[in-house]
Amino acid sequence: MSMAATAARRWEARSLFAGERLGFWLIALLLLLWEGSVRSGLVNSPNWPAVSAVAAAIPREALGGELLQALAGTLYRACTGFLLGGLAGVALGLLLAVSRVARRTLEPTVELFRPLPIPAMIPPLVLFLGLDDGMKIAVVAFTVFFPVFINTLQGALAIEPTYRGVAATFGVPWTVRVWGVLLPATVPFIFAGLRLSIGLAFVSAVAAEMVAGDAGVGYYLVSTQYAGRGAEMFAAIFMLSFVGYMINMGFVRVERRILFWYHQ
Repeated sequence: MSMAATAARRWEARSLFAGERLGFWLIALLLLLWEGSVRSGLVNSPNWPAVSAVAAAIPREALGGELLQALAGTLYRACTGFLLGGLAGVALGLLLAVSRVARRTLEPTVELFRPLPIPAMIPPLVLFLGLDDGMKIAVVAFTVFFPVFINTLQGALAIEPTYRGVAATFGVPWTVRVWGVLLPATVPFIFAGLRLSIGLAFVSAVAAEMVAGDAGVGYYLVSTQYAGRGAEMFAAIFMLSFVGYMINMGFVRVERRILFWYHQ
């Protein structure tokens, strides 16, 4: 690597680090404004507690076990649905990419279901699966499936036709072409869809728990709202946001390790 490229990488790393620091300072400023709005009397409502009250509620609720139990349940449903929906999206995306017959047959059905809002899917899923975890996992899987499927399909279709032509010319078996040519070239697109789906998995899991649930962060939020426990409600939101942020950061690190050749 040349000295110019090394210097450019160092400059880019310093710029990213400076940007992250500014982002954290912005969050701190917003929290200070929130705290100041309560302490100055600008906002006087039990539904808008001070940040200090929310911070005090986090360890109290965590030590009590109620919030941690709710968070663990939501994580289980979100992660399970994420895994199932992601695998289904990758499998069907690759199938439609290699088979024109499958693409023409199944793509209209997929496009018919894709615009449906997630809350609209909860009532019929309740009828079929009841109110247990199966329904909530199915909601998450349904949500995750479409971004992963679309990214996988478009990534596979965007592969340079020369690669496929060379493999076909040399008589490479179909299975080897899929695993040796199609899948490696599509992996960056798959990871893009999976990363986009991480946040959607949490959103859909919490939404399902709020609409038809008796456990999880969604149910916890609704319960604290009805009980007028504003500090506990915001504590759950803060905890869910922090956990989601850490999972996303971990996913990015794994992606960079697997796709080191792509990020060079």
